[in-house]
Amino acid sequence: MDGMRWSRRFWTAAAALAVLAGVAGGATARPGSGVPGLVETITANLSGRTGFAAQIAGGDTIIGLNADDTFPMASAYKMAIVGKVLAMVDEGVLRLDQMVDVPPESYVPSSVVAANFRHPGVALSVANLIDVTIVQSDNTAADTLMALAGGPAAVTDWLRKIGIEGMRVDRTTAEIGSDIQAIMEAEGSHGDPSSPAVPAFDADPRDQATPNQMLHLLILLTEGKVLKPDTRDFLLGAMERTVTGPERIRGLLPTGTQVAHKTGTAGGIANDVGFVTLPDGRRFAVAIFTMGSTTPPTDRDRAVAETARVLYDFFALQ
Repeated sequence: MDGMRWSRRFWTAAAALAVLAGVAGGATARPGSGVPGLVETITANLSGRTGFAAQIAGGDTIIGLNADDTFPMASAYKMAIVGKVLAMVDEGVLRLDQMVDVPPESYVPSSVVAANFRHPGVALSVANLIDVTIVQSDNTAADTLMALAGGPAAVTDWLRKIGIEGMRVDRTTAEIGSDIQAIMEAEGSHGDPSSPAVPAFDADPRDQATPNQMLHLLILLTEGKVLKPDTRDFLLGAMERTVTGPERIRGLLPTGTQVAHKTGTAGGIANDVGFVTLPDGRRFAVAIFTMGSTTPPTDRDRAVAETARVLYDFFALQ
């Protein structure tokens, strides 16, 4: 199966080779040529709008498409919440082994807490709250961490403090879900909110980021510029065990490729952000956003996967 994947996608490696010269001399590759142009062409019929930013860890060149445009982060914004909480751990304000009550009235529809613990008496450590927020994108855990962080405004203030300008956190996951549902009901749509595009939600500037600024956050969190080594390693360990979005960044990469990532999904949106390790041990950071898609969810996932594979081939050949 893996051999078929490599054979079927050999053209991508060839295309990456062909565009190496187009980005080698500049700090940023421009849309319409090179890797950005290739991604734009491949994803044109898969997602409504695609944006990405990518960079080899420790490198200077950033490759991007629509990288300074804002996109709804959906659950990818949980990276900012977790980053703020881990910074509080480093400051001694919180502890990873600190137990936190999670009362039933705080539950948000999600795959772990709300789905499995129906009775009062739930308490999770900060470490476990972070784990299920990243690994399974649990909304109840994320909102519990948001409260520990001091709320959305405190998370945004922390982002500004560490130099992240093009990203904002404004609402809890419960509020985001409620707002999407209200928009859909107002438009007379009562389907699965993860399937159709929701233009009014896409146009809302709240809880949005640019690919470049999400990339910047990833780099800061993992290169010793914001978090201490132990908390950084804890975060990367959780991201490596992520089970959501298996057909996104991971989808077209060679079997066994190490990926540490966090997904985001909402109406017409399929996002994935994180790190990919190349065969020679180098690692690249990548933020891939899509929005406004009227295509099936599988096509949106494919847009992310195609983008990740083009970047994998490009960086592997450098």
